[in-house]
Amino acid sequence: MIKSSLIDAIAKKNPTMNYKLIAEMVNELLNEMSTALASGRRIELRGFGTLSTRKRPARLGISPRSKNVVAIKEKWVPFFRSGKKLQERLNPSKITIEDVSAPE
Repeated sequence: MIKSSLIDAIAKKNPTMNYKLIAEMVNELLNEMSTALASGRRIELRGFGTLSTRKRPARLGISPRSKNVVAIKEKWVPFFRSGKKLQERLNPSKITIEDVSAPE
């Protein structure tokens, strides 16, 4: 899903809300989340998951074009850990007979 389809889905479920207002709200939400992560803060969305940043150490890599060894600087990368409710939704625990295939 891309940002515009997220805005469209929210607008479809809330026909009384102005489309531009929904787009501004989504953009502001993403801006605030980006600002929080850039300043080293953690974002916790109960039931969905936690966004944070982790430091990747400096290392040596190989350039795919020239095959030369290159130094890669340390950097911060975003990290997402899914919440329990999201995990349960992705992996339902109910197993039916149709889900289990008979051994051959």
